Amino acid sequence: MLLGTLFVTTATAQPVAQQRDAPSRVAPTSDRAEIPSAGLRLDGGRFTVVADRRDERLARTLLASAQSRDTFPGLPRGSERVLIAIAPDAATFRSWIGPYAPEWGAAVAFPAESRIVMQGARAGSDAGDPLVVLRHELAHLALHEALGDLPPRWFDEGYASVAAGEFSREQAFETSLGLVWRGLPSLDSLDAGFYADASRAEWSYALAHRAVAELTALDRQRGLANFFAYWRDTRAFEPALRQAYGLTSQQFDKHWHSRTRRQFGALAVFSNISLTVALFGVLLGPLFVMRRRRDRRRLEAMRARDAAQERAIRESALEALLRSGGAGVGAEAPTAGP
Repeated sequence: MLLGTLFVTTATAQPVAQQRDAPSRVAPTSDRAEIPSAGLRLDGGRFTVVADRRDERLARTLLASAQSRDTFPGLPRGSERVLIAIAPDAATFRSWIGPYAPEWGAAVAFPAESRIVMQGARAGSDAGDPLVVLRHELAHLALHEALGDLPPRWFDEGYASVAAGEFSREQAFETSLGLVWRGLPSLDSLDAGFYADASRAEWSYALAHRAVAELTALDRQRGLANFFAYWRDTRAFEPALRQAYGLTSQQFDKHWHSRTRRQFGALAVFSNISLTVALFGVLLGPLFVMRRRRDRRRLEAMRARDAAQERAIRESALEALLRSGGAGVGAEAPTAGP
C-alpha cells in the first residue's frame, strides 16, 4: 500500500470512488461536513481548488497538473466542472469524506458531485504522491462522466490506476504468495476484495491494474477507445468486449491470468524462496552461534583435561625418577668407608 503505500505501497494506501454497487462506500451528503468557502480558492479552466492558506503551494501545483493533463486514455475530454478540496489535517479530511470511506483511503472521489477530497501537505507518507493521487481521482470522474455507472468496481479502480501510471502496483505480484500458491480470481469475483482489509484491498488494486493494462494492450493502436464506444452503445461489458476485441469475458480472464503468471510467477517464486532462506537464516542463526560457542567450550575443556593429564604424567614420572635416584645413593654409601 504500498499500504503496500496502502501498497500500501505494506502496499501504498489508495483512493476510493463511488460506485452504484457500493452505496455504503461513501458517505451520504448529510453525513459529511460542508467544505467551507473561506480560505484559498483557485480557479483554472474547469477546475476549482479550495484549500487552507498553508497549502497554497500544493493547491497551485495540483491545479496546474489538472489543467495540463486533462485527457484520459480512450475517453473524450471532460466538460464538467470539478471541485478539488484539500483538507488541512486528518480530522478535517475524515469529516469531509464521511464515516463510510475506509481508514486507509488517501483521497476520495465523489463522481455524482464532480468532487475530490484530498489530504494536505501535512499528510503522512501513506497518502502517496499528491500528483499521482489527483490523477487517479480525476480518472474516476472522467470515466463516470463518459460511462456513468456502467463500469464495475474492478474496472473503475484498474482504469484509474493505469491512467495515473501507478506501475508500482505490479510490484505486489513480485513477492505475492497468492500468485505462487493460489489461483487468480475471476473478474466477476474481483470486486469483493475492495471491501476487505487494507492488505486484501491492496492485492485487489494490483489485480485490477493488471486486468485493465492487459485489456488496453489488446489493441496497440486504439487502446480502450473502441471498447468504450461499444460499451456506451450496448450498455453492457460482455458485448462491448466481444465487438472490440473478439473475446468473451471467460477468454479474457484466461488471457490476463496467463500473462500475469508468465510475467511475474518466476519473480514471485524467487522472491519467496529468498525470503524463506532469509527467514531460516534469522531463525537458525542464533542456534548456529550457540552451537559454535558450545563446541568451543567443549574443545577448551578437552584441551584443559589433556593438559592436566600431561602434567600429571610428567609429575608422576619425575617423582618416580627422583625416588629411584634416591634409593641408588643410599645403597652405595656403605661400600665407600675405610
